[in-house]
Amino acid sequence: MDDAISIRQLSKRYDSGFEALKHVDLDIRRGEIFALLGPNGAGKTTLIGCVCGIVRPTGGTIVVNGHDAATAYRQTRAEIGLVPQELTTDAFETVWNTVTFSRGLFGKPRDDAHIRRTLESLSLLDKRDDRIMSLSGGMKRRLLIAKALSHEPSILFLDEPTAGVDVELRQEMWRIVRELRRAGVTIILTTHYIEEAEEMADRVGVINHGELILVEEKTELMHKLGKKQMSLELTEQLQSIPDALNRYQLELIDDGNVLVYTYDTHGARTGITPLLQELNEAGIRFRDIHTTQSTLEDIFVSLVKSPP
Repeated sequence: MDDAISIRQLSKRYDSGFEALKHVDLDIRRGEIFALLGPNGAGKTTLIGCVCGIVRPTGGTIVVNGHDAATAYRQTRAEIGLVPQELTTDAFETVWNTVTFSRGLFGKPRDDAHIRRTLESLSLLDKRDDRIMSLSGGMKRRLLIAKALSHEPSILFLDEPTAGVDVELRQEMWRIVRELRRAGVTIILTTHYIEEAEEMADRVGVINHGELILVEEKTELMHKLGKKQMSLELTEQLQSIPDALNRYQLELIDDGNVLVYTYDTHGARTGITPLLQELNEAGIRFRDIHTTQSTLEDIFVSLVKSPP
């Protein structure tokens, strides 16, 4: 699969001296959903701004569908649709007019059929003559997507697309994103909702302190870093873990009433069978066993919790 976006050594230092991006290298594959994760201030929005031509990089190169963003700005920008995090629209304009105007900004000829299809796909067609001020928050979110798609871009950036929306609307937004991908649009989204990335993304990138610290296939990431925990509810409180069991790196929690064993589900051996045997030999009995699989959120937290 060829790349829709290729970024090399991208840096951004503001006049204050703050270094928002530090030599970022990233390739976005054509037709994929790529989730960019990171805490507040990590550099997500700055990275999007650089690719979309809103923020001027300090250094590095950005190539979009074969066009250099610095020397072929118009061609590059025409390939990209951006759905910003903030709801910035003309409150007194109608839905139809604002989407049509957005298309005209890119020099595209009028195409009522395309605008109609776009509004219909986003369940906004029956609101086409309504003023934006009368729309609900969820409809305004969909309107931002319609504006971003008005000029028929091949790449769509979604900056925190479901921030502040309820669960039902979030599910609807996920449906819309999947339909766009099926139509051939490359999707790049930033999100604070880990389940959003886990639900939809093909690949995941984690950025922290302006550095891209990981890019991985989502399934491969879960495979490499996913851990499983087995919790043993003990029949009697345990004051400390016997030295003979140190090699299992067990954790004693809940005032000594629960013993936790963490293991790699994809390892050659989980170590569970010998552990249970040694627990029995040590006279440690348990009444119940629970297992939990680490989520993408666990992985994300472990990657960004360390200081720069």
